Amino acid sequence: MIAIINGPNLNLLGKREPDIYGSETFECFLKDLRERFPLIPIEYFQSNCEGQIIDHIHKLGYEYPECKGIVINPGAYSHYSYAIADAIAAIPQPVVEVHISNIMGREDFRHRSVTAPYCKGMLTGFGLEGYALAISYLTSILK
Repeated sequence: MIAIINGPNLNLLGKREPDIYGSETFECFLKDLRERFPLIPIEYFQSNCEGQIIDHIHKLGYEYPECKGIVINPGAYSHYSYAIADAIAAIPQPVVEVHISNIMGREDFRHRSVTAPYCKGMLTGFGLEGYALAISYLTSILK
């Protein structure tokens, strides 16, 4: 199983700033992802609350041995949540950070991710396709 964790405001995909994030909801895209990766169970979690994201990372890391990797889009938390960074560092599974928009082409405060150094890598600016790329990468290193 590969888990996807989305952070704050990503529940508004398809509605929020479609010029930046597109017009597709994540639920619709998730259905497509599951069809594209039929042999990989994909679990999905979204929260606007930092503590819930941390608790979910811990749970996946230590209570779900079937979880082989995590794709995370911490949203704005990626720029300042050392607590989420610590949670990522604390678990044994590989994690890939994804950002829908190119964070380097946006406001200065978005240029630095405090969570990315604890991940295997980061994909930024590929739209929702970044999630599929992250899953492809994780499946390639988990064989």
